[in-house]
This record gives sequence, C-alpha cells and structure tokens, in this order.
Amino acid sequence: MPTRAGSLEELRKEGRLLTKVGALPVVVFWDEDRAWAIEDRCPHMGFPLHQGTVESGLVTCHWHHARFDLVTGCTLDPFADDARGFEVTVDGDDVLVEARRGDDPVAHLYQRLDDGLEMGLSLVLAKSVLGLLEAGIAPEEIVRRGIAFGTRYRDSGWGAGLTVLVAMANVLPSLDPHDRALALVHGLAFVARDTRNHAPRFPMRPFDHDGDLEPKRLASWYRRFIETRSGDAAELVLTTALAEPGFIGEVERMMFAAVTDHVFVDGGHTIDFTNKAFESLGYVGQKAAADVLPTLVRQTAAASWSEQTGTWRHPHDLAELIARTQPRLDTAMLAGMTKHGAFTDVAGLAWQLLDDDPERVIDALIEAMTTGADPRQLGRALAYAAALRITRFHVQNDFGDWDTVHHAFTAAHALHAALARIPTSQLLRGLVHGALRVYLDRFLNVPAARLPDAQSGDLADLDECWEIQGAVDRAGNIAAGYLRGGGDPEQLIAALGHALLREDVEFHWYQVFEAAVAEFHAWPAGSEEGVLILAGLARFLAAHTPTRRELSRVVDIATRLRRGEELFLEA
Repeated sequence: MPTRAGSLEELRKEGRLLTKVGALPVVVFWDEDRAWAIEDRCPHMGFPLHQGTVESGLVTCHWHHARFDLVTGCTLDPFADDARGFEVTVDGDDVLVEARRGDDPVAHLYQRLDDGLEMGLSLVLAKSVLGLLEAGIAPEEIVRRGIAFGTRYRDSGWGAGLTVLVAMANVLPSLDPHDRALALVHGLAFVARDTRNHAPRFPMRPFDHDGDLEPKRLASWYRRFIETRSGDAAELVLTTALAEPGFIGEVERMMFAAVTDHVFVDGGHTIDFTNKAFESLGYVGQKAAADVLPTLVRQTAAASWSEQTGTWRHPHDLAELIARTQPRLDTAMLAGMTKHGAFTDVAGLAWQLLDDDPERVIDALIEAMTTGADPRQLGRALAYAAALRITRFHVQNDFGDWDTVHHAFTAAHALHAALARIPTSQLLRGLVHGALRVYLDRFLNVPAARLPDAQSGDLADLDECWEIQGAVDRAGNIAAGYLRGGGDPEQLIAALGHALLREDVEFHWYQVFEAAVAEFHAWPAGSEEGVLILAGLARFLAAHTPTRRELSRVVDIATRLRRGEELFLEA
C-alpha cells in the first residue's frame, strides 16, 4: 500500500518531503525535474539524508561525505553501506512512496556480507550478520559462508582468520544470546583482515592413478613431502587422497602424523590450525574437505621445528629424550590398551607433568599409559597441566610471556580434541612433545602465583577488572570464588565471553577463550579442575584489558541502526 508523502506542489517548493514507510524514515527529493525516494538515514552513522546535498542524481551525506544513488540507494563509498531506495509515483498532486517489489533481502544481505569480507568493512559485516540472523538464517550458515571465503581468497592458505572464525563458532552456545552476533562479526572481521591483499587460491587437481594407490602409500608420500618441504607435491598427494571416497579418516591420520613427525611444529600453531580445519568440516560438511584441508599444506611444509632451536637442546637435550622415549611409548601403548578404564587420576597426572625434571615428566606419562590411561584422559591431563601454567603465571614475568604459556595450552587443547576424534600412535607421541613444552615453561611459574583461594565471588565485581590494568589476581579470585560459592558456570563463561568480545581482540585471546571453555567442559560439573581453568582464563583476560573497543562499538552502531534508533541528534 503506497504512503502519501505530501503534495507535488510542496515537493517542488521545498525540494524534499519527509515520510515513513512502515517504521523506516524516507525522504523524497525533487531533482532534475523528477521525484526520488530514499531512506532518510545514512546507513553509515544515521545522519538524516534530508540534510544532505542533492546533485546529478546523488545525495551526499554531510557527516562523512558518503554519496548515494537516488534511484537504488547504492553507495558510491563502500565504507558507508547501501541505503534503501523506494518507488515514488505522482498521482495528480499526491506524491506516493512504497517499497520496491521483488527484492530478496536475504540475497542482498549475503551479497553485502561478501562485500564486507572483500573490502574489510566491519560496519557492513555487522549489519549483514544482524540482518541475516533477524531473517532467521542459522549462525552455521554465516560461518559456512565465511569459511568458504577464507579458504578461497588466501593464497597462503589456512591462517589465523579461519582459526578465529571456527573458534567463535564453537563457543556460540556458551555466549550470551546478545553477544552471538558480535562473536560472528569478530570471526568474519578477522577473516577479512587475514585475506586482504592476498591473491585467491588455485587448487590443484588430483592426479589420475587408475584407482591403484592405497592409503598407506599416499600417507607415506605426504609425510615424505612435508618432511622435505615440498609443499606442491604434498598438496597434490593430499588432493588425490581426498578425491577417493571414504579416505577422510586416512587423510586425518596422515595429516596429524606429519604435524607430529617433528617437535612442537611452528610453536604449536600448526597442530592448532590442523585441528581447527578438521573442526570446520562440522560446519561446511565433509564434501568440502577438498576445498578446506589443502589450505593447510603450505604452512605445514614451511613450519619451523622446535628441535632445531637451542631451547630444546640445552641445557637438556629434549629432542634426544624424545627419541629415547619412542620405544617406551610404543610399549606403554600396547600394555595399556587392555586396561583402558582402570586409570582414574587424570588430575594427579597433570600435576606430575609440572615436575621440574624432564625425565620424571616422561616417566609419569609412560606410567599412566601403561596403567590404562586412554587417549582422551592423556589429552585432558596435558591440557590441564598447560592451563595451570596460566593460572599460576606470576605477574612479575615479562608481559610477552603470556604468549608463551598460552601457546602450550592451546596446542595441548588441539591435541586433546584431535585425540578424541582419532587416537593414533602418531598423535600420542605429540603428548610427549606437549609435556616437554609444558616443562620448558616452568620458569614462568617461579615463583608460582598463588592459586585463587576465594570461596565466594560476585560476577559484577569482574567488570572493574576489565577497566583497569593489573587486576589479574583479583579477576582469578572472583571467578574461582563465584564457582566455589555455587555460581552458575555458564553465567561465568558468558560474562568472560562478553569481556572478550567487547575488546579489540588479538588472535591469541580467541584461542585461549575457546580452549578454556572446551577444557572446562571436559571435567565433571563442580570440579576444582574446572574452577582453576576458568580462573586462569579470567586472569589472562584481565592481563590484556582494556583496549580501544572499536569493533564492539561498530556492532553497537549497526544494532542501533537496525532498530531505527537515532544516532544523530541535534543539540
């Protein structure tokens, strides 16, 4: 039903008429001897477009000088996003305005989402995500779109952006509903940042082998080519394996084997990236594995090996210790396979992994395997030991050393997650690598920060910890006290998630948050282990806040614009 905006005489005299179509403000301009109708609100920051300048079929907003086509509402300045154009007709002296028919708002929002990713426009991303969610699009569909973009438009392959997006997708159910759109925007903005100025990927085609290549042969080739840093050859082998029906399990085995053929590859990033890529298949489906998994190859083939560094060679030759441990590891695995279920002291094992003697660390791990610790328990113990390094990190350490303990933790979490899916002997040797990395970080707990001892806490008190620097121990005590006092852990996780997402977050923060939430849920409800994991997360966040909080402000602006709120108010 058309809306009467006013008379033609008024329009010609005043040059503009103001009306509303539904709840949306609309301005009708008279320019070049005809009427034009457009949303009366700059989509960038809400400035009334009727206060702008009209010339040659364009209206220019006076706030940030964005220009819009009067016919369609499309912007000539992509940072501002598109306004909405309306049909305008003149019936006698009546000027009538109505929405255009046949528009597909969801298709338009998807297109704007792609535009935001391509041009790195956070406001466009925010408005697209909010609009799609309001239209009933499942968050998983938005994540799928982001993964498809990130795997296609980064020639160097899988990186921090896609890792962040999958991490945020994984924690969406744990966040406050009001923060879920913000989490998606964070992930997509990181993908956009990670793909800027990169050429698109051109995937390789599988080679024709007449069906006579066995998985073991392909796996041996793949590991050989990663070993010799022959990235193209390794990708060709992987692409060929992925073309075979039913090979996905073998592909996962061989890729994680290659990651653990050397010690703590690329400081833990490679195993984390590999795990996140396999987790992403839960969003895009296994049919997309051929698009996703080859993006890992270049980074894996080029990654550094920790055994090549002095840290792992002196004063203790940990690489030599790892080599000596392999036969013991094989024996322990075989001995323990028939005893799975007999081992119960996962927390005790974690504390043993914090020993100051690397030989005793390995002995504890081997003993646990021999007595029946299954791969999930071993992975959980390692991740908990690494989390305790964060919980006991003393603030007298260099600030940059937060990254040191975080890398051990997030890599241990990735190993734990991979072991839960596919517990191979190659992945189990990664436990030895991870345990010795936790050993190397022991100096960051000397002296160890006191474990939080509070027995009660108020979540509201956490807010102050994010507003001042240095409230690390206080944040840990509030979180621990809240849980010990009977507080709802889901509310604490949501509060920590809110604190994370309102900041201008760095890559490592997302990793720590997602890993801590997952590892917390790996322990029984009400456990002290869960308390200390979340206390460590609170300490980590408090150490890194506050920041400028620009992205959360952008999403707030986009939310208010979609609600029709006034962002521009005259004094």
